[in-house]
Formats: sequence, C-alpha cells, structure tokens
Amino acid sequence: MTEPLLVFDDVHLSFGAVKAVNGVSFDVGRNELFAVIGPNGAGKTSIFNVLSGVYRPQQGSVRLGGDELLRKSPPTIARLGMARTFQNIELFTNLTVLDNLMLGRHQHINYTALEAFVWVGRARREEIRHRRLVEEIVDFLELEQWRKMPVGLLPYGVQKRVELGRALAMEPKILLLDEPVAGMNLEETEDMARYILDIRDELDLSLIMVEHDMGLVMDIADRVMVLDFGTRIAIGTPAEVQRDPAVLHAYLGGELTDGEVAG
Repeated sequence: MTEPLLVFDDVHLSFGAVKAVNGVSFDVGRNELFAVIGPNGAGKTSIFNVLSGVYRPQQGSVRLGGDELLRKSPPTIARLGMARTFQNIELFTNLTVLDNLMLGRHQHINYTALEAFVWVGRARREEIRHRRLVEEIVDFLELEQWRKMPVGLLPYGVQKRVELGRALAMEPKILLLDEPVAGMNLEETEDMARYILDIRDELDLSLIMVEHDMGLVMDIADRVMVLDFGTRIAIGTPAEVQRDPAVLHAYLGGELTDGEVAG
C-alpha cells in the first residue's frame, strides 16, 4: 500500500466554547475522490479552512506529501500543492475566461515587473508557456466558445466551470471542491460530475469534495466521511456510510436516498 497524499490527524478547532472540529482524523490517497458530508454546522467548511490555512487549530497535524501545513500561510500551502474552489463564485466578472484562468498561474510566475513591461526574454517565454497550459484547460473543460468573453456574462454553470479551471491552473496535487454543484440544475450537475471524474482519472489528481447533493456524492465518491457537530461519526465507501446507524440518526433518522439533499 502507498502512503496517503494527505493526512489530517486528530485536529481540534474551537471558537470559544464551540468545538468546530473535535478530534477529526482522516487521510486521502493518491487519485482518490474523498467526500465530506454532514448537516449544516457539522464542521465541513471549518475543515476546508484548516486545510487551506485560513484557520489554525489548537491541536493536531495536517500533512500534504510529508509537509506539515498547520503553521504555514495560505500562499505557502497553495505553493505546496493545495487548490480550492468556493461555494460562492469568486471570479473577476469583468475579465475574460482566459484572464481568469491565467490568474491561477500567479504562483508559477518567475519574471519581474520590469521584464513583463518590456516583454522580452524570460517574461515572454514564461507567458507563452502559461498561456499554453491555460489553453489546455480550456479544451479540457470545454470552454472554447466562451474563452474571450467576460465571465460576468456567462451562465452560472459555466462560471462554476471557470472557477474549477482556475484552480486547475495552479497545478495542484490535491483539489478542494466546496459544493461544486450548488445552485445548478440537473444538466449542469451531470456535466460537473463528469468533469470531476475526468480530473481524478485523466489528470491523476486527488480531490476532497464538500457537497450537499447526496445523489452526486454517492454516485462518484470513492470514500465518504460524515461529520456531526464537529465530530466524525462515520467513514467508508458510499454503501457502508448509507447503512451506518449513526449516519441515519444524524440525518433525522431517515435513510439517505440517492436524491436526498442534506440540510
């Protein structure tokens, strides 16, 4: 067995008397799609904020490929290979699709402002290389027809795809997806599910997904972790989680069906 890519070990995060994350542990393997679910207030977003360096827990360890993350800044964590999308779209609406995707390359830029201004040598070579990679993402996510349009004019589902592409432009080792299909209709959800699976299978990336759409989670996740009041109550395959009595109790005593949405 290979070593996991990410290890989240006995993490405790409290805000006063409120325990947002209470001794949670899990790991994520290479090329694994790992889902985190739970009722509202269960601690899902807090875990994402710990992973990306926004929150600093009082206890525990988070390691990515052997690097300890807990005392590192968000930019440093991003450079080590962590990228994230957001539940609420965070794009520059007045910029084109290509410009938004190019912003994902910022941590890979090695030329100076002066070199960029005169547009010679290293700046020119790197810009061409970055643009070539971004064009590959445009093809991968089927964004060709919108590539030069301001993202503020695009349909919601396409904007979510652009945000996904910007995260991919960072060349991450692991991708955090915060409710990737929130607000989407059925067709958009099916398209996003296909892109997520392609990212895992064709780009060989690991993914952690927080999602309320139980149909999507149970269909595409390799493993699922269930949280309730900041505590892990179950972890396993989708089938194992759906049969777990603690999970059924957390979801108001009802069986998790494919179409159910966790509140």
